Amino acid sequence: MFKKRFYMPFLIMILVLALAAVQGCGQQAQTPQAPQEPAVKDVILATTTSTQDSGLLDVLVPKFEEETGYKVKTIAVGTGAALAMGEKGEADVLLCHAYQDEAKLIESGAGINHQLVMHNDFIIVGPPEDPAGIKGSKVVDAFKQIAEKREVFVSRGDNSGTHKMELKLWDAAGITPEGEWYQQSGTGMGATLNIANEKRGHTLSDRATYLAQKKNVKLDILVEGEASLLNIYHVMQVNPEKFDKVNAEGGKAFVEFMVAPETQKIIEDFGKDKYGEPLFFPDAGKKMEELGK
Repeated sequence: MFKKRFYMPFLIMILVLALAAVQGCGQQAQTPQAPQEPAVKDVILATTTSTQDSGLLDVLVPKFEEETGYKVKTIAVGTGAALAMGEKGEADVLLCHAYQDEAKLIESGAGINHQLVMHNDFIIVGPPEDPAGIKGSKVVDAFKQIAEKREVFVSRGDNSGTHKMELKLWDAAGITPEGEWYQQSGTGMGATLNIANEKRGHTLSDRATYLAQKKNVKLDILVEGEASLLNIYHVMQVNPEKFDKVNAEGGKAFVEFMVAPETQKIIEDFGKDKYGEPLFFPDAGKKMEELGK
């Protein structure tokens, strides 16, 4: 009898303590872990203006900062200028859309961890009345028509990915654009669209920036849909082994963030609610050959 009186309370006490320990472990497991504080917080992102002008980075950068604790300094310039920053070690990570020039940076050793992110396409926009008569034409024929009729064409003229594509198209048309009708803005895509609008001219634009700026300009899409107008974006780190001031961990974290499934889903849905169509199409994990290049 004495043993029963002694052991029963003892066993109950053990069970209570065990239950409390289990509950405590469960509560601890459910507590969200804050991101580890990065050693170097600032990450310099050099990128094309289209990712900024379209509004995409306004969504992605705050999310990246919240998840990782890094602070991004975005420098939105033409792809040519962004790649030049990478070549000099003046950025930590690059987001660009000029594949051949990006490949040169990788070959030089200045760029590493080159990852496919997304694509959209280029379009030729111009006045709704279509003074050059190019609506629905092939892109090369459209460029020939604009030049022959000396209709205003506003080029970015800034060595950006869009400018590089434009020059390839003029070359394919067998034309060296020059004269009063051919004007260079030396600015980003959003500003170039505004200038073309003011001059009732034409320009080559990425679709995302055009859709984001459409309410501010009276320009219609006149030429679109050809495989040659595909616009592909990659992200890459600037090589920390070549430039010791580069934030290696921050650059790597941004690359990994851009190709992560959750980010790719954001890219897939971006613009649908506002424009009725996506501004970009996610491509992480794909090969260039799958995009027709």
